[in-house]
Amino acid sequence: MVGIRIDSLIHPDDGETAASAFETLRIDHRLSDLDVRFRTADGAYRWISWNAIARGDRFHATGRDVTERRTLEEQLRQSQKMEAVGQLTGGVAHDFNNLLTVIKSSTDLLKRPGLSEDRRGRYVDAISDTVDRAAKLTSQLLAFARRQALRPAIFDVVQSVAAIADMVGTLTGARIHVATDTDAGTDSGGRTLRCHVDADPSQFDTALVNLVVNARDAMQGEGRLLIKVRRADRIPALRAHPAVPGDFVAVSVSDTGSGIEADLLERIFEPFFTTKGVGHGTGLGLSQVFGFAKQSGGDVAVDSVVGVGTTFTLFLPRSHQAEVSDAAPDEPEPLAEGHGTPVLVVEDNEEVGAFARQALVELGYEAVWVKDAQAALATIEANDQEIEVVFSDVVMPGMNGVDLAREIRRRRPYLPVVLASGYSHVLASEGTHGFELLHKPYSVADLSRALRRALRERSALTFG
Repeated sequence: MVGIRIDSLIHPDDGETAASAFETLRIDHRLSDLDVRFRTADGAYRWISWNAIARGDRFHATGRDVTERRTLEEQLRQSQKMEAVGQLTGGVAHDFNNLLTVIKSSTDLLKRPGLSEDRRGRYVDAISDTVDRAAKLTSQLLAFARRQALRPAIFDVVQSVAAIADMVGTLTGARIHVATDTDAGTDSGGRTLRCHVDADPSQFDTALVNLVVNARDAMQGEGRLLIKVRRADRIPALRAHPAVPGDFVAVSVSDTGSGIEADLLERIFEPFFTTKGVGHGTGLGLSQVFGFAKQSGGDVAVDSVVGVGTTFTLFLPRSHQAEVSDAAPDEPEPLAEGHGTPVLVVEDNEEVGAFARQALVELGYEAVWVKDAQAALATIEANDQEIEVVFSDVVMPGMNGVDLAREIRRRRPYLPVVLASGYSHVLASEGTHGFELLHKPYSVADLSRALRRALRERSALTFG
């Protein structure tokens, strides 16, 4: 170990966290419970939890191997997410069947002869709107199912609640009236108060679903449910802890259910503790909410009256880093014509590949379609000066789209690549490496604009 810099042993993904923690130690002279991965003698990595304090010109530190604990925590998080997905699947299947009914009926009506342009337009609009709703539904499900470590990000709680609210009816059923109140008020200048937090958006969504499911079960399928977002200047005194003043976002879920007995209130956040019958819950839902709140620097409160109802309130520290702007959003870029631009389409799915090629031809592009990465690289080598942009799926047999894009960047630095994916474990674990990403399902307009943006960026780099 003599002569080795400690940062050379830290996992590359934890370098920024460790550097920030060291700066805190240098300024505050103490460090508590910092979990980072360190390389072992055999080249593997272990999670070490550090506590340190400064004394004079030295730092005294102790590290404890917590690899097993971190592994169990990750397994628990995945169990919690899967429980949330399980709660959703039945209702989602019902919703998807409704959406497919609209699409199928509209396509059948479009086939009828003598259809007026007005009616044709209505049916086409119905299909387009329904696809948007279906895409929104799948994006929410994928947010729950992603297998990735906690990734805090600054996001607007109001927007997240609004997105989840669209799915709440699926969870609760028709006999529960659902309402939302996301009006956090205005500041002294009359502007709407923002409710940004710095936390893991996926875990926030999961926590909200768990609270909704809990409320639904407490009401036995009938009653009123209110989701409310507001600003708070303190976390009230909870579980023998004093009140914590500060700037918080409070998200409450209120029901008109059976309520919780006073002697159970102290136990409801314990893992695997549940008052539900066998087969009706694992007891992980509320423990996930509690763990998420504490890990994010907040807390969760519960107020309940037996026979009247219960309110769970999730407190999260408000982020001041989000840039507040009341400027009008940019106008969408108009549909771009291809003007004969050669495009290489890489897509292993027959239907999607054929559609993408035909759509690009209709827009004036010259589209060549291949089904895997090796064929794509061979086509690029054979048509060195002819392919101007590559459009590739991410999930493919053999080399995936991200690796293909990186190989193209190595061979042809100025050949732009646009990736497409609905969801990919590759993207969740590795990211896009700076390549343009088009989310499925995409529109023809979205595809054309993404290609034109990539081409413009290439021109800027080439002729800069």
